[in-house]
Amino acid sequence: MGTADVIVVGGGISGLAFAWKAGQAGRRVRVLEGDQRVGGCLHSHRRPDGYWFEMGAHTAYNSYGGFLDIAVGAGVAGKIIQRGPARSRFGLLRAGHVRWLTPPKILLQLDWLEAGLSFPAGIFRKKEGQTVYSYYSGLVGRRNYDRLFSPFFAAVPSQKADGFPVEGPGSLFKKRPRREEFVRSFGFDGGLQLVCEAAARSRGVEVETGVAATHVSRAGSEYAVTTADGRTVTAPLLALAVPPPQAAALVREDLPELATALARVATTEVESVGVVLPRDRCWMPECAFLVPVDDLFFSAVTRDPFPDPRLRAFAFHFKGAVPRADRLRRVSEVLRVPVGELGELVEQRRVLPSPALGHGKLVAEIDRCLAGGKLAVTGNFFGGLAIEDCVARSNDEWRRVGG
Repeated sequence: MGTADVIVVGGGISGLAFAWKAGQAGRRVRVLEGDQRVGGCLHSHRRPDGYWFEMGAHTAYNSYGGFLDIAVGAGVAGKIIQRGPARSRFGLLRAGHVRWLTPPKILLQLDWLEAGLSFPAGIFRKKEGQTVYSYYSGLVGRRNYDRLFSPFFAAVPSQKADGFPVEGPGSLFKKRPRREEFVRSFGFDGGLQLVCEAAARSRGVEVETGVAATHVSRAGSEYAVTTADGRTVTAPLLALAVPPPQAAALVREDLPELATALARVATTEVESVGVVLPRDRCWMPECAFLVPVDDLFFSAVTRDPFPDPRLRAFAFHFKGAVPRADRLRRVSEVLRVPVGELGELVEQRRVLPSPALGHGKLVAEIDRCLAGGKLAVTGNFFGGLAIEDCVARSNDEWRRVGG
């Protein structure tokens, strides 16, 4: 029987942000992570030669105050690197043709007659109760939205975002205060996962990787977590920081009402394929990402904003139902490199939330089930999918159960 002051199930940015707060408050924290690495959706693949690239989240901003607090406190803020010129170029792939754009050039792709007819009425519409589709198509027109805005919005969460709420919990874009002492958009030398690893090494935090939690129960005034290898860890305070289907399964027997609410969070699977190529094998100019229209993948994100003299890397984010052979074939076609010559492939599957209208009510229901207890639930299915949304939820949960 193992004991701790705090148990955290899940070693992604949400779980480690919670563990960081608890450790800084002087608590003994045990983090159980089923994977062999920490980071979750912050997945920085590193080669033996030192080259790295992002398989998941790829950019942080100086409006990510909570995330920066961890980076500073854990001693890795000195590893921050500014994104270079390639950050402002991206490709729009339609019918086999790529049009290279910068933010101002997007406006040239609009049908201005349609936009001019839609904008005057759309600008006065309230965001409350609107989806991404209903609000933005009202601003620029439906055809403009379908042919231009929809694919770019889908590239952000690696899924169709038309039904996302345009504001509130689950929304894509939020205004946050900026910390001007940091560059506006950045990464870390070694990747964003570096922050998770630093938090995992911080005071009071002990992480076990390769340890899957299978059941959560109440044990008197404490919570007991049973692991796949037959151990039980207990603590008076527990945080679940895993995808909603997994969280629901863990608490189904002892907390059925909470499990029912968690199970109502819609999710989707995303399959990602990472490829590293020598520079002389890459036909496309340096860019931040490639966005397709009506394709098998949502985006291909590059490491070009952090250029390397030898190599370039691409992470393709596919719809979950696409067979592996079709994924590799499409990567081969886009990069114009035979499948057999793609070299080392990095493949990852992620479960992501798919918030819809009414998501705020679902979050409120989960919070109602948690009220008054010492069980915290955190993750990317509360405020939103952004890194800072995850950290903010973890900070709020720590204040509720640990403060």
